Amino acid sequence: MSRIAKQPIPVPQGVEIKMSAGTVTVKGGKTTLQHVLHPSVRLEQQEDVLAVSAKDGSREADMQAGTARALVNNMIVGVSQGFERKLELKGVGYRAQVQGENLNLTLGFSHPVVFPIPEGVSIEAPSQTELVIKGADKQQVGQVAANIRAYRPPEPYKGKGVRYADETVILKEAKKK
Repeated sequence: MSRIAKQPIPVPQGVEIKMSAGTVTVKGGKTTLQHVLHPSVRLEQQEDVLAVSAKDGSREADMQAGTARALVNNMIVGVSQGFERKLELKGVGYRAQVQGENLNLTLGFSHPVVFPIPEGVSIEAPSQTELVIKGADKQQVGQVAANIRAYRPPEPYKGKGVRYADETVILKEAKKK
């Protein structure tokens, strides 16, 4: 069996889990997340612990059990603590500000970029060059951060652009005459 799937998932206080017909619903705080399990995966709850196992001993079932364990654990962490990604804007005149349901980005184009903030995600701008994306769904938070970064990824000569806070951009040396 998968090493990841063997690990039990602790369920913290205030998190409610419902299982029905191959669907797992995790509810906690203000959010509810739902996931459909693969047919070859079994999920069992014993008091404060969830256990994931493969229904048969096939290789695919083992892989799906590890994936299901990781996804359910991320759902539990998401509804109890939440996830966040930080972005930085590097470059002269690069700014970001949140206005209502939209994120306005000035990224050196001839026009401002307006990014509609999806439901389930909140974006904060502590300063004009920093963004903090928060939400309960890890995949959605990461996808929103990637979509914003895709408008102007960091270029390799000066490092200008939108980058993750923990990202290091290796700069190339300029061409010499």
